[in-house]
Amino acid sequence: MNDKQLMAGNHVIGEAAIRAGCRFYAGYPITPQNELCEYMSEHIREVKGGVFIQSESEIAAVNMVAGAAASGARAMTSSSSPGISLKQEGISSMAASEIPALVVNIMRGGPGLGNIRPTQGDYFQATRGGGHGDYRTIVLAPTTCQEMADLTMDAFDLADRYRNPVVLLADGMMGQMMEPVVFKEPKPRNYSEAYMMRGAGSGKSQIIRGLILDQLELEEHNWKLARKYNIIRQNETRCELFQIDDAQVGIVAYGTAARVAKGAIKRMKGAGMNVGLFRPITLWPFPERELRKLSEKIKYFLVFEMNLGQMIDDVRLALQGFAEIGFFGRPGGVVPTPVELANIIDQRYFKKNGPISRG
Repeated sequence: MNDKQLMAGNHVIGEAAIRAGCRFYAGYPITPQNELCEYMSEHIREVKGGVFIQSESEIAAVNMVAGAAASGARAMTSSSSPGISLKQEGISSMAASEIPALVVNIMRGGPGLGNIRPTQGDYFQATRGGGHGDYRTIVLAPTTCQEMADLTMDAFDLADRYRNPVVLLADGMMGQMMEPVVFKEPKPRNYSEAYMMRGAGSGKSQIIRGLILDQLELEEHNWKLARKYNIIRQNETRCELFQIDDAQVGIVAYGTAARVAKGAIKRMKGAGMNVGLFRPITLWPFPERELRKLSEKIKYFLVFEMNLGQMIDDVRLALQGFAEIGFFGRPGGVVPTPVELANIIDQRYFKKNGPISRG
């Protein structure tokens, strides 16, 4: 079980899901996540009770997952950006009905159909509850294949714990890249039979519903969900700090952008410039307390994203009034190089007339 394997990111997610007990997958092909669909079609049926369905559409897929999860199965779907847009009503309905499931988004260029290049343009969609109504999804952002494996397993546990959809947010580069992975032992599932719709039998009929026509009853249901989301905010933030102890400038980045940032930081350290990385692993709930604490010693932060600026809103909410915040990003599937990012940081923060002097 613990042997190291060389696998592509999309395959890693599929294998981790199956090991975590996923027994129902429904999806519809779209690049750059097709390899995940393909992997599930081949391997989930090798385990007892495993079901794979290539649905007629993304809308059908997410509603099939809702039905399977409501019956008690660990279930998941996956897609890429415009496909996730089509799933939003189903995700909102699962959140309203408190049905746990995993939704994987391997992001591609946008808006619209865009292209199949890696990007981070779906941050708003994932973290703001891209569908309708007052709801939230836990959003996990891996940056390596190893994290894809670990966070996929964690996602199912979190979905069960809070009876809520969880989004795993990666991008086309991460889905295609190959790295060595060791799969951890999954935790035993802890999910009450009381929430599983398996027929009334001789007992009282059960019902799961998101349609609540009485406005006061719907208001109370929303307050109930809000209380749950507040508990998630308190308990489930995750982040990584990289070479931050002596940093004069902090980069805030996630996913592929964080990999680029680490390359730039190593390059700049060699030139005597102290730069560190704050990497949110949970995009929602955003680890704002942890980031704000860094502002006690770092007064300059650069938000680096592969888009026109989306996570920067959360950084501003965390740091407004505590530190100076800048932004660098490129949209459309362009992945900046570590050299490009290092040059941007040097020009803005370390040049002779900048706010920070060298060494």
